[in-house]
Amino acid sequence: MSGASVPEFYGRWARLYDRIATLPGVGRWRRTAADALELSPGDTAVEMGCGTGANLPYLRRRVGPEGRVVGVDLTPELLARAGERSPGARLLRGDATRPPVAEADAVLGTFVTGMFADPAGAVEEWCDLCSGRVALMDLSATDRALGRPLSPAFRAFTAVSTPSSTPWDVLTSVLPGARADSTLSRRVDEGRERLTDLTVERRFERFALGFCGLLSGRSVA
Repeated sequence: MSGASVPEFYGRWARLYDRIATLPGVGRWRRTAADALELSPGDTAVEMGCGTGANLPYLRRRVGPEGRVVGVDLTPELLARAGERSPGARLLRGDATRPPVAEADAVLGTFVTGMFADPAGAVEEWCDLCSGRVALMDLSATDRALGRPLSPAFRAFTAVSTPSSTPWDVLTSVLPGARADSTLSRRVDEGRERLTDLTVERRFERFALGFCGLLSGRSVA
């Protein structure tokens, strides 16, 4: 996997990625994320890094037929699947850190900020264009006692699913004494900290034994 670009990596694994994105139980998290945006009929909701579009139907139900749902992603294969799943959505191929969108009533990013070299900068871009709520749902290391036994499996999963990972990264992630995925968790924390700086009326929830967190707030940028 070393050296693979993001579009190349996710294009190659689009079908598997789609299966993971729609695993039983994940739908509840996605519904909660869509609810956190507090959308109204007629609103424009934008998802950054929409992948295969697993969140788009939830956004559509909340903005109604008169609203707009926009998905942004770099990978053509993922956008093609998103179009099949949500034919009424406007899908844009572009970089979520420099979104090709001028304005939105709400912005959603799920499982994506941990991939950015500058997650704080990306979140600031999203808040700048958003007049309503921004929500981030991300995976990161857990500090919950019940989740700790699963930490090696979590580290291996994040290593395998990261375009820049090498086989050595995957192997060392499960060795005794391996640390939590510091790069992923650090980036997720940076994104959350920036969202905290730029929003009010914030809410934070955790799922999946603490491995998944949802932070949302109303933009004041």
